[in-house]
Amino acid sequence: MALVHEFENSGNWLFKRRSWLPALMIIAGIIMMYLGNRQALIFDMRDEFIFLGVSFFGQVIRILTVGFTPKNTSGRNTINGQIADELNVTGIYSLVRHPLYLGNFFMWLGPVLFLRSIGVTIVFGLIYWLYYERIMFAEEQFLRRKFGDIYDKWSEKVSSFIPFSFKYISPGLPFSVKNVLKREYNSFVNIFVIFTLLDLFRNYFLSERIYLTAMWIYMLVAAGAIWLVVRIIEKRTHWLDVKGR
Repeated sequence: MALVHEFENSGNWLFKRRSWLPALMIIAGIIMMYLGNRQALIFDMRDEFIFLGVSFFGQVIRILTVGFTPKNTSGRNTINGQIADELNVTGIYSLVRHPLYLGNFFMWLGPVLFLRSIGVTIVFGLIYWLYYERIMFAEEQFLRRKFGDIYDKWSEKVSSFIPFSFKYISPGLPFSVKNVLKREYNSFVNIFVIFTLLDLFRNYFLSERIYLTAMWIYMLVAAGAIWLVVRIIEKRTHWLDVKGR
């Protein structure tokens, strides 16, 4: 099999199983906490707010992506295959071709930094790139076949992952808070769930007692309450439905 087909097939396979990476990263993080220098993990509010801020930065990138995009684009792909009714070339897509994956990177970088290990951080970066490089390759092959020269000309000007040009083009649609709430409430609460899990195991490995740090309890409860309200609205009403989104 030619490499181009092998890369595309493996990318499609990884895409359908992309939810595995978060679970594997959590398990790996817990193991690294157990095996590594546990004293380096002692609670420090300033540092942990910084780590949380890194994850929030990734969430903001996702929000700026989702808030301006139309229906059947930007993450609307499913396990059954790729979907793209139109090509996004404005807004954050005028700066980077895969903003959702860039956002995911920072969202996961926060918990990785929680481990306080340069080596683990470097390994995470390499694994993330290798994992998502194949997925991005498969997606781009699909888009090249569907949009042809339009895609090629756009991709020549816009970086795949790290922005190198800042010629921002205003999006054609207004920002939709409803669309963001509908599509991002799960990723929002997951940030706090992951940090709280790491805090739980960190405390156990340090003291052999099962407890949570008060800061993470308060934030998880607040995030959980927001998640519950939005989920009820999303499941039981049509208030978050936006035409064309």
